[in-house]
Amino acid sequence: MIETRSTRGQVILVKCELKRPFKKTMSNETLLSPEESLDELASLATAAHARVVGRLTQQRSHYDPAFLIGKGKVNLLKGFLGKYHADTVIFDENLSPAQQRNIEREIDCKVLDRTQLILDIFAHRARTREGKLQVELAQLNYLLPRLAGRGVYLSRLGGGIGTRGPGETKLETDQRKIHHRIHKIKRALQRVRAHRHLHRSSRKSVPIPIVSLVGYTNAGKSTLFNALTRTTTLSSQKLFATLDPLLRRVRLPSKREIILSDTVGFVSNLPATLISAFQATLEEIGEAQLLLHVIDSLSFQVEQQRASVLKVLEELDATTKPLLEVYNKSDLLNQSLQPSPGTNPIVVSALKNRGIPTLLEKIDEAITNDPLVRARFLLESDRGDLMSQLYSKSKLIYQEYRNSQVLLEVEAPYSLVEKLKDFRT
Repeated sequence: MIETRSTRGQVILVKCELKRPFKKTMSNETLLSPEESLDELASLATAAHARVVGRLTQQRSHYDPAFLIGKGKVNLLKGFLGKYHADTVIFDENLSPAQQRNIEREIDCKVLDRTQLILDIFAHRARTREGKLQVELAQLNYLLPRLAGRGVYLSRLGGGIGTRGPGETKLETDQRKIHHRIHKIKRALQRVRAHRHLHRSSRKSVPIPIVSLVGYTNAGKSTLFNALTRTTTLSSQKLFATLDPLLRRVRLPSKREIILSDTVGFVSNLPATLISAFQATLEEIGEAQLLLHVIDSLSFQVEQQRASVLKVLEELDATTKPLLEVYNKSDLLNQSLQPSPGTNPIVVSALKNRGIPTLLEKIDEAITNDPLVRARFLLESDRGDLMSQLYSKSKLIYQEYRNSQVLLEVEAPYSLVEKLKDFRT
């Protein structure tokens, strides 16, 4: 069945649904329906500056090895391309190199799959040198097995969606140069990781816990990051607005400090190629002592998106880390929230700054690193430097002046108490 939306577009989406039951890899995984999956693909296409003119879906007992969809659907697709003047077809499934070549030859049109579309968005969004290197590496690894036999098509179909980044026309000229470029990028990313390792080593010398924001793309992670850190980093309704990790210090109600990390958003069926390519960025999740799973409470696919994030965390070996679920965008919610069974979510509106104090308290409770302890210190009244540390980094319980001395009872991080242990009483 094909659903036509507008004649002012240039992209047709294709979904091939298998009739047989899909084996779930996780007990808590919920699959997107074909319609929901195509809606998400349409959002991705829009993020890549494409206009969707139609959708084609098919149910099959198995994928066609040559075209993924049946030959009859390929002919139907070719007719709709001419009728609605579309110049690109995007498949929701990942195509093999042979399938992509065969379909392009049959319909005489550019063909992309889900992975290539996401890569195109990443290439457009990347801003830092590290982000651009990661995207280019993923693009090269994806394109390399697809170059053989596609020279004419790559040259003729170049430009527009699916060609941002290294450029397909250049890539087809010399595969040996591609391998050399991949090796060069990997070495550059290794230097980035080594640089990050040095920063982490210096951070570990001062016990400041790392808290990482994770979640589905467009769940509002960057807006929440801004609310918690009181900064104005980039946040928008665009998918994958954040590709490069952001790190900021945040002071908790106990006056302990954490480092808050904002990372790339996840999406259902996130290709393994992207997970491996963004290893340097996602390392912040591996180093975190606590994860904040930001969930879009307005989404109609809350459970599916939640399961997709948990699946990626499983692939990153991060499922054993403490995790707080934060339901965002509560200011736009017209009904009471129905959280997942067995969860105790924190409801916030990052945009309106609602629920942020409660969230900070919950983070404070969940952080076990550098625990809070009560201690009494007797300081000379001229030791303003030591009193300043206690005032700024601990909670004052009691204070008494004794001639030239000051007695302070505080609730302070264990590291600070140990640092000033010579003045304890």
